[in-house]
Amino acid sequence: MCELTYLEAIRDGLRYELRRDERVLLLGEDIGVYGGAFKVTQGLFEEFGGRRVIDTPMAELCMVSVATGLAFQGFLPVVEIQFADFISSGFDSIVQFAATTHYRWGQAVPITIRAPGGGGLRAGPFHSQSNEAWFAHVPGLKVVAPATPADARGLLIAAIRDPNPVIFYETKALYRSLKGPVPEGEAGIVPIGQAALRRVGEELTIIAYAAMVPEAMQAAAQLEAEGRSVEVLDLRSLKPLDEEAILTSVRKTGKVLIAHEANRTGGVGGEIAALIAERAFEYLDGPITRVAAPDTPVPYSPPLEDAHRPNAAKILAAARVLLAY
Repeated sequence: MCELTYLEAIRDGLRYELRRDERVLLLGEDIGVYGGAFKVTQGLFEEFGGRRVIDTPMAELCMVSVATGLAFQGFLPVVEIQFADFISSGFDSIVQFAATTHYRWGQAVPITIRAPGGGGLRAGPFHSQSNEAWFAHVPGLKVVAPATPADARGLLIAAIRDPNPVIFYETKALYRSLKGPVPEGEAGIVPIGQAALRRVGEELTIIAYAAMVPEAMQAAAQLEAEGRSVEVLDLRSLKPLDEEAILTSVRKTGKVLIAHEANRTGGVGGEIAALIAERAFEYLDGPITRVAAPDTPVPYSPPLEDAHRPNAAKILAAARVLLAY
């Protein structure tokens, strides 16, 4: 074990795979000498050189298309989209081609697309989106969203080794604000598709992922101080979902609150709510409750962004209402 920040854990995962397998390549804007916009790839260019840590033009469609071609030739490319917002420029290559290729003619597409998403950094509407639900809707893609340094490293390694295209959503607000123990070597690999039970409880299940997991943990701790027992389930993987973990927890507690940073309409929370309504409705002792961002672009103004973004206080308030049923 070593203590790493969320950002350092991602870098460690990249370095581990670059050392382990010469087929691993990194592509992205400013990821070489500059070390990336957030310094995630700092030091990797110096260790592995420009043939494996490749600076690209500002052309996301080109990056994803080149990565797909490299995957066809046996490489394991990792593409950094500088901000998840700009992944839309590569959307056609991701959803029309990479996602459908195995279904159409059996060709594996082992590409990993790193997408730094989420708000909280006062970066405005073009650098703060949480658009993971776009890709959770697409057959042929896997989507992961780690909430801890250990999972950031472990899921990234699993994504690089997966034969399918994987969208790796990393949360910018957690880069330097979150630090924790990270297993070294092969022991730290986290299988895609398995949720993690972060807190055991009896009265309410809070389901969250990415930035909302630490917020949910804060809310649960406050509720415990008030004498309530709350369970926190970290999804980790959005596609595929760990449906059994969700249903097992909800059937136990009878109440569920779903929290995510993305906009409410069409978000991953809606799919989770549908799953529970279809397969665990008879176990519910209250309404399925969702805490999510409103359907507006992310504001630049700090007070407005704070009002827009879900947090522990909003989760706590919604949980108290639900527990009163």
